[in-house]
Formats: sequence, structure tokens, C-alpha cells
Amino acid sequence: MAWLYLIVAGLLETVFAVSLKQSQGFTRLWPSLVFLAASLGSFYLLSQAVRTLPIGTAYAVWTGIGAAGTAIVGIVLLGEPRDLLRLLAIALIVLGVVGLQLAGGH
Repeated sequence: MAWLYLIVAGLLETVFAVSLKQSQGFTRLWPSLVFLAASLGSFYLLSQAVRTLPIGTAYAVWTGIGAAGTAIVGIVLLGEPRDLLRLLAIALIVLGVVGLQLAGGH
């Protein structure tokens, strides 16, 4: 169950990062509220995951999912660059997350 919490927490990190951008410095209400809800949910689920998972593994996986997810959303929905080096870097993050999950024990 801890891995499920961690994966959802990472996905919520993507949501709060994108909504942070959309909030335009917290000047727009709805994206600001989405940021608040997603960040609270993400941190809560992360806190539940680290009850049983090693903190180093959990934190690295959480940030990896958030970083890769945010980069992918930026490319797909926000028109950010999709050059080969950027895509390879995202793939390396994903491989690192998978590797940490495989090595993470629990």
C-alpha cells in the first residue's frame, strides 16, 4: 500500500507544480486552490508512504515522479520544447524511479 500512496503522491506533485504555474503567482483563485489541495494531498500521502518505506527511496521516487510528470505535462499540454535531449533526460528520471522501486525493498 505504501508504494500506491507514493505513486499517487508523486502524481499529485505534478498537479501542484502545474497549478502553481497556472496560478500566476497565486493571483488566480482556482489554480491556487488546486495547488493547495494537491500539495496537501501529496504531502499527506508521502507522509503515509514513509511510515514503511525508506525516506531516501520514497523522497527520490516522489520527486522523480513529480519532475518527470511535470515535464511531460509541460511538453504535452503547455507547448514546452520536446527535443531529444529533454526526452532522454525524462526517460532517465523514469528509469531511476523504477530502479529505486525495484531496490527499495518493502
